[in-house]
Amino acid sequence: MIQIQSTENERGLYRGALEFAGRQVRALVERHPDFYPMYTMAGRWKHSGEAWTHWCDGFLPGMMWILYGQFQDTPEAGWWREQAIRYSQPLEPRQFDRTVHDLGFIFLSTYFRWYRFTQAPALKDVLIQAGRTMGLRFQEKGQYLSSFIADESLFIDIMMNVGIVFYAALKTSDAALLDVAMRHALTTRRVLVRGDGSTAHEGIFDLKSGEFLRQTTHQGYRGDSCWSRGLAWALYGFGACYRSTGDPRFLETAERCAEFYVRHTPGDGVPPWDYDAPEEGRRLLDTSAAAIASSGLFQLAGHAPDPVKGEFYRQTARTILTSLCSKHLAAGDPSWEGVLKGGVYHIHKGLGVNESVMWGEYFFLEALERALR
Repeated sequence: MIQIQSTENERGLYRGALEFAGRQVRALVERHPDFYPMYTMAGRWKHSGEAWTHWCDGFLPGMMWILYGQFQDTPEAGWWREQAIRYSQPLEPRQFDRTVHDLGFIFLSTYFRWYRFTQAPALKDVLIQAGRTMGLRFQEKGQYLSSFIADESLFIDIMMNVGIVFYAALKTSDAALLDVAMRHALTTRRVLVRGDGSTAHEGIFDLKSGEFLRQTTHQGYRGDSCWSRGLAWALYGFGACYRSTGDPRFLETAERCAEFYVRHTPGDGVPPWDYDAPEEGRRLLDTSAAAIASSGLFQLAGHAPDPVKGEFYRQTARTILTSLCSKHLAAGDPSWEGVLKGGVYHIHKGLGVNESVMWGEYFFLEALERALR
């Protein structure tokens, strides 16, 4: 169980981590210009390992937008803005991409942040189109947005992407699109979130009848296990759904996932890659799950109706973030090109295991941003 900890110099620790991240990102841009990495191999970004899909392309420019926001009052601000635009613009055609379920990852980290700085209508139009494209994945009989794997497949990851559908629906007052987003979230809540707050990675449906058939996984230990990154996606994603809708069912679900995370994660807040892996396997941590959970708990703290509970979420988020900064930062290893060590991408494929992973980098910076706000 996570043990709440605090240090007198947390703000300095977080600021130092942010500055280190800025140096690492700048070095990546200079070393491999116009390259969108996914995970490191032996600490190096540029390699020949499998990418699987291009679902991570928004995270590097998203980090640049965070760094621009944090360093606006410094001489570096112009460079960060220039790079953030340079790396965001090539993603624009993907607003029409129907091959992936990751348009939220791609556009909420980039165009959404860019739009908040400028309020340019053209940026908003891209976000709306991305949400409409994402909505086309909806399977009417099963009431869910399908994963890129197959039409009968529902991923817990999509809870991090349904936000782009909510955005498009709410900005255009499109009741039908809003209904798609709502029904997807409610189906995910019903079939992938268990009574104890743990989560399954994937659900399989019968396409003819819409009947839910079973829970399974691609990246977790077993179909009935709790893969920690999937739990973090749910904690964060249902909290974001509550922020968009105010529906108490989504807040209840996010809090249930948060309770499981707190109860079953070691004291420093960094979880094993899967909570149900054998004891030896649980020694492999996933810092990317911790980064997502920390940012999600900061978000949840702002929505909890009980101020005591809200403060508990905030302090838990800080405990996790402090552990990441003090134990898992790559600052002590000059040969390491990433920011945060100890992430896990796909253990069964042997991809990005105990490495830096781009979603871990992005949500780590977002958690730092929220802590420093």
